Amino acid sequence: MSIPQSGGGPIERHEQLAQYLADGCKPKEDWRIGTEHEKFGFCKDTLKPLPYAGERSILAVLEGLRDGHGWAPLTEGDNLIGLTKDGANISLEPGGQLELSGAPLETIHETCDEVNAHLRDVKDIADKIGVGFIGLGAAPVWKHEDMPLMPKGRYKLMDGYMQEVGTMGTTMMRRTCTVQVNLDFSSEADMVQKLRVALALQPVATALFANSPFLEGQPNGHKSWRARVWRSLDADRTGMLPFVFEEGFGFEAWVQYALDVPMYFVYRNGEYINALGMSFRDFLKGQLPALPGETPTLSDWADHLTTIFPEARIKKFIEMRGADGGPWRRLCALPAFWVGLTYDQSALDAAWDLVKAWDAETRDALRVAASEQGLQANVNGISMHELAREAVAISESGLKARARPGAGGLVPDETHFLNALKDSLETGKVPADELLERYNGAWEGDLSRIYGEFAY
Repeated sequence: MSIPQSGGGPIERHEQLAQYLADGCKPKEDWRIGTEHEKFGFCKDTLKPLPYAGERSILAVLEGLRDGHGWAPLTEGDNLIGLTKDGANISLEPGGQLELSGAPLETIHETCDEVNAHLRDVKDIADKIGVGFIGLGAAPVWKHEDMPLMPKGRYKLMDGYMQEVGTMGTTMMRRTCTVQVNLDFSSEADMVQKLRVALALQPVATALFANSPFLEGQPNGHKSWRARVWRSLDADRTGMLPFVFEEGFGFEAWVQYALDVPMYFVYRNGEYINALGMSFRDFLKGQLPALPGETPTLSDWADHLTTIFPEARIKKFIEMRGADGGPWRRLCALPAFWVGLTYDQSALDAAWDLVKAWDAETRDALRVAASEQGLQANVNGISMHELAREAVAISESGLKARARPGAGGLVPDETHFLNALKDSLETGKVPADELLERYNGAWEGDLSRIYGEFAY
């Protein structure tokens, strides 16, 4: 999850809220790709999750990356809670999941180089202290009480609140992982088209990247349990956002939505001040109970925007949020999928043509079915497998049109990063299907095998 934001000074006019979002507009030549991925750490001998501190811990990994690989520390109080280098950040999710928030890069080739370098550096430190990391959408064996809560003020506040507003918030915090990509837009109209495509096709990403069929040592009946968790987290800040598809949607409509999302906190002088359930609208009027008489800054607005968790969201860019964490090939495939769909206008138009006739009920039903059945889902005659095939084909055409070479010009474009998805389309199997086959076959129900065979 996000570190404290740097948005700017005092909010003196309502128009600044939408302008903050609009300031993200960039000409096409300045569009970049920011890839984020999370992974679970575990002790190799006990297969237990990593605590924050100790000889084999998250802290030891962070210190190793800091001291051995040139990362600068990010602290909260006396605690090391993240790292930064070359425009990228390493941060901690609530249950100790290690997240790379990659630098904004021009091509998928660069993104994949970044992922490779990061996983190589993490493995270097992990091997020295006897720990491993694995990419899955949900912790396959560990229970809630097995998972530590990282020492970040934001998470302490969220932990209690999550238990009041939904049934699976603490599960999301401690026991899920995702891979995301952040993409740019050129104008309000471009943002609108991209966000609509992003929300409508997010179930396809959920299906193609489904990688969480286990919970507490047993199959859970879903291909993506992570996606199931998000459906019961907090209705005020999650979902498929039908209003995005209404006529007139734009930056101001997002502002009105965000203002109605209850607050979590206000960050002041290194401390998270409890504003749980309070209203940013009241904050704008100087009537926030947590800080009576004080009005917000744009940094507060930027922080608040990070506490909204729909399937796709906007800040000064668009975040694609529907995919499970997973194996290396899919860490590169996720940004390739979305870049191909959205960074070429012909591809974006084709993607919109694919989904524009759907109503809100269809979009939501696809979201549910993707979580439960993956590529085998079928909603109102829409085959998820065929829909995914069309979406990947459009993405491939977009990547070909981008024609961004790699490997010193030896690779003509970025289309080969879709190969993992094309393999799934050919076989009809996504990672969750492969895991279930092993569980029911060679593993004979022994999920401890997953750590040795699927760790990075």
